Amino acid sequence: MTPSVLPEAAVQMKRSRLRRTIGDAMVVTERNLIANLRIPESLFFSSVQPIMFVLLFRYVFGGAIATPGMNYVDYLMAGIFVQTVMFGSINTSIGLAEDLQKGLIERFRSLPMARSAVLAGRTTSDLLRNVVVIVIISLVGFAVGFRIHTNAFAFLGSVLVMLFFAYVISWGFAYIGLAAPNSEVAQLMAFPILFPLTFASTAFVPSSTMPGWLRAFAEHQPVSLVINSVRALTQGGPTARWVIPALIWCTGMLIVFVPLAVWRYRRIT
Repeated sequence: MTPSVLPEAAVQMKRSRLRRTIGDAMVVTERNLIANLRIPESLFFSSVQPIMFVLLFRYVFGGAIATPGMNYVDYLMAGIFVQTVMFGSINTSIGLAEDLQKGLIERFRSLPMARSAVLAGRTTSDLLRNVVVIVIISLVGFAVGFRIHTNAFAFLGSVLVMLFFAYVISWGFAYIGLAAPNSEVAQLMAFPILFPLTFASTAFVPSSTMPGWLRAFAEHQPVSLVINSVRALTQGGPTARWVIPALIWCTGMLIVFVPLAVWRYRRIT
């Protein structure tokens, strides 16, 4: 056997392993999507909360909040979109905690499948679930007066930014789900993280209305950057100013969250 054959064989082996990992992840994704379809109430009630936020801020608080140069409903919807995908990403934490509690992950270990497929499949299925929720919230937003003042391609870009952010957050919640003893605790562990990041942001009010110390935090935290990116892509304005820092934040968090979740998964199993 010539030396040149060995690298070629190694490359083929790596490609085969990658194809197997992707295939296993797709199987787990399909399994999770089927489980979601069997519980339609879960999707329904996960959509009710953002719909209530839209109606509450649009018709109750909207008249008291000034957003110069923009209708409040147009300002609001960017925050609702990002808040919705963030809260939807909690399902990653809950789902993994439930699988651990039921011993399902132990069953996966006994199968000839890639270990990373469990995490990749869960985060991917929750990403697809968020796509459905975004469609629902978009329809509600259009019904209450939300309008896109750029174009369809910019709106699609805003959706991609939201989904990328949601996918990144799902990996962070994957770590929480693997660290929690059960799904109830996993959900409780997620909310103290989500609420400060969501409400101490530019989701519902301009940062100019906040105290100086809180304004500095709100303007530079990743949730606000993603919200401002969505707002710029749907309403117009300097998009690069917001989109580039948002993507940098998302990429950096993904680089941190993925190894953390994988490390926790290997440590448990």
